[in-house]
Amino acid sequence: MDASVKMDGGAMRFVGAADSGFPVVMDAHPSVGGDNNGARPMELLLLGLCGCTAMDVISILRKKRQQVSGLEVKAHAKNAETYPKVFTNIALEYIVTGKEVDPQAVERAIQLSAERYCPAQAMLGQVAGMDLTFTIIEE
Repeated sequence: MDASVKMDGGAMRFVGAADSGFPVVMDAHPSVGGDNNGARPMELLLLGLCGCTAMDVISILRKKRQQVSGLEVKAHAKNAETYPKVFTNIALEYIVTGKEVDPQAVERAIQLSAERYCPAQAMLGQVAGMDLTFTIIEE
């Protein structure tokens, strides 16, 4: 996998792309010299984690023939107080919407994502604690 970022006007604005070719705009908060015109790089790490595990979980639940109509993964990360201010803990909340969704299937799908399939979770889990919870909303 390859990726690059290139300065795009503004003091701290960069546009990045990886192998898929889709552009991602990044910028910094004005307090550190940015113009607030894009996502922060650490936000993108957290979004990548949410997307990675969400794709695993929905794929597993579909294979288990669960009647899932929606999945949302929310993340809340705590940062260290000193630089480099890495994530110290990440809480992931999976919100599954569907009809007669089996809680054991959801729990197992989340476990498989965490332990076997999601490289973002495996990597970030090396430096940050992970708290995983789920809620099922019956349609």
